[in-house]
Amino acid sequence: MSTSEYTKVYYGNFILVTRVKDELERFGIIPIIKDEGESQRLAGYASMNQGYQEVFVHNDELDKATAIIEQVKSEMEATE
Repeated sequence: MSTSEYTKVYYGNFILVTRVKDELERFGIIPIIKDEGESQRLAGYASMNQGYQEVFVHNDELDKATAIIEQVKSEMEATE
């Protein structure tokens, strides 16, 4: 069984992921962005997830990142 030092904390389209990423970086957290759709496209495969990305953070920063993401999500919902 493999264990990862990173946990997925968010999944969304490019615009929303960029907003989350920018806010995490503002607080000193450097996330990893995974774009399966782009990887598949570059490999020559069709993708159902085009435009959607996943945000991962290091487990040591998970609690802080989760709080930041919840704040960003509530701000985005308030502007809808």
